[in-house]
Amino acid sequence: MSGEYPLDQWSKTGEVYEKLEEGAVRCLSCAHRCLIRPGKRGICRVRFNLEGELRVPWGYVAGAAADPIEKKPFNHFLPGSIAFTFGMLGCNFHCAFCQNWVSSQALRDPTAANLVNPVTYASADQLVSYASRNQAQVMASSYNEPLITSEWGVEIFKKARSQGMKTVMVSNGYATPEVLRYVRPFLDGYKIDLKSMNPVNYRDMGGVLHCVLDSIKLAVELGLWVEVVTLVIPGFNDSQEELWQTSRFLASVSRDIPWHVTAFHPDYKMEDGKPTQAGKLREAAEIGQEAGLHYVYAGNIPGRVGNLENTYCPKCSNAVIVRRGYLLESYKISASGNCSFCGEKIAGVWTDHPEEIRYSRWF
Repeated sequence: MSGEYPLDQWSKTGEVYEKLEEGAVRCLSCAHRCLIRPGKRGICRVRFNLEGELRVPWGYVAGAAADPIEKKPFNHFLPGSIAFTFGMLGCNFHCAFCQNWVSSQALRDPTAANLVNPVTYASADQLVSYASRNQAQVMASSYNEPLITSEWGVEIFKKARSQGMKTVMVSNGYATPEVLRYVRPFLDGYKIDLKSMNPVNYRDMGGVLHCVLDSIKLAVELGLWVEVVTLVIPGFNDSQEELWQTSRFLASVSRDIPWHVTAFHPDYKMEDGKPTQAGKLREAAEIGQEAGLHYVYAGNIPGRVGNLENTYCPKCSNAVIVRRGYLLESYKISASGNCSFCGEKIAGVWTDHPEEIRYSRWF
């Protein structure tokens, strides 16, 4: 087994699974709930059964970088801060439009495998040390699907929190209640991709729509700060009907969930697709606002979506954060998280020291 998958040397016994009869295990790290018999692997390819024990990824990174938190994207989670982001390999989906396909599909697509950079050994202490040296206030698990590497993420998050950092996952949301409850004590924020409201589209990606919808609801119930992203793809999920379905669902969970509608750029197996036009993003954002969402954003095309990069107070309508791309130009939220104009509470996770925000850090 280790010969076919050299990454197996960087693994350990997992925690998010059940033991079954005859050496089989039930993985609970995502909604596939894979039944894995000895010598076999889950759909993600990175979690496998070794003699009745579920082995999971551990002790390496395939990518790590200091990014603006807005790049994740989080607009209501310590704006202006640095997120030290780490990722591994593998995914539980196979989206044809994946923007991170080299790392996510490296274990199932030979083209990705030939392009992916070599992985690097790293301990959790080393990663937290790198984050501190980069003045990061947030530790983020991203680049591939973090649910399938939850145990490694929790190990890093524990140490990051001990150093005063907040923690987030950037995920497709294909979770189980078990894994969300497993990560919750060590996790502050959860960004979820809601890729479509069409069950057929989710089936083509390798999942089931209602599992993602249930994850959004549970994550909010568990007290995680949740932001949702929809990559708006022409001809795939950009009909008015579907955009209304998405925004009405989110508003039914909480009108305070920030919804990011972002532009598709042709990539991976959809290189012949059409890029999303700014007008379509503005239309999607208007639908979200009409559906009652307090905070709707358009992204991926800075400067072309008018004021849809900014955060507005839902009560007085003043701009409390003005942005251009990842750059903050103005910040008018108090240390207690209130609008500086009218005092209304602005939903989110805010800095206790707004006077320390540097507005020209990122471009």
